[in-house]
Amino acid sequence: MLNPKVKKTINMFIVYSILVSLVIICLFPVYFIFIGSVNPGSSLHTSRIFPSPAEWNWGHYKTLFAEHDYITWYRNTMFIAFSNMVISTTFGVLSGYAFSKFRFKGKKQGLMAIIILQMFPTIMGMIAIYTLLGTFGLLDTHLGYILVLAAGSVAFNTWIVKGFFDGIPNSLMEAARIDGASNTDIFLKVMLPLATPIIAFVAFNSFVGASMDFIMAEVILRSSSNWTLAQGLFTLVSGQANNNFTVFAAGAVLIALPLMILFFVFQRYIVEGLTAGAEKG
Repeated sequence: MLNPKVKKTINMFIVYSILVSLVIICLFPVYFIFIGSVNPGSSLHTSRIFPSPAEWNWGHYKTLFAEHDYITWYRNTMFIAFSNMVISTTFGVLSGYAFSKFRFKGKKQGLMAIIILQMFPTIMGMIAIYTLLGTFGLLDTHLGYILVLAAGSVAFNTWIVKGFFDGIPNSLMEAARIDGASNTDIFLKVMLPLATPIIAFVAFNSFVGASMDFIMAEVILRSSSNWTLAQGLFTLVSGQANNNFTVFAAGAVLIALPLMILFFVFQRYIVEGLTAGAEKG
């Protein structure tokens, strides 16, 4: 029979081996894209996996700004992502709070509608969305695209925020009312501070979703001056004549930077919001 200390050591070795293996598997594609962005040539297939830093070529990053409208694509993407984050988070938090803490006619039906809406991806309504935007003159506009993104995010945000607020005792609201607080004061001064983790998670998720979307952007935004990064970078590798995969990799690395910064800044709140929504939903 194995010594308890030896058994514990073996178990720890197995656990950490699995964890390290998973980290390598998850991070290797990121590393490969970065290495591809600093390798010479235009193909990722010829990229060396472990090149010497002296062989790195940063010319692909210069090409993005010198020969392509990367700054315009980047600016459009950040504007759209930030706008979607503000709109979808605001309406998601307000509606989630209302469904969680108030009683009103049609509440059950509204929750059922939200559940049903989450079952169908936005792309299923592509023809209807295209027709509606054309009717209101919002095709090929950032406003129309932002409205579509926000409308597609509100249902999910509402449900997950409701699950978080369900876990906050109603006694806090009752105590605040006894002290003379109005519904607005309770929401702003009591509930919002407690909901910081779920708000951070919803905001981050909305920002990332808008930054990475391609299909709806391709349907709605037709002018190159309105393109997002996903559309612009796709033109570098689409078609027979476009094979700038290393430049594409450089663009992918740059768009990942703000997302990584946001994640590390709000990491604690994002993790708390995700786990709380899962436990209380």
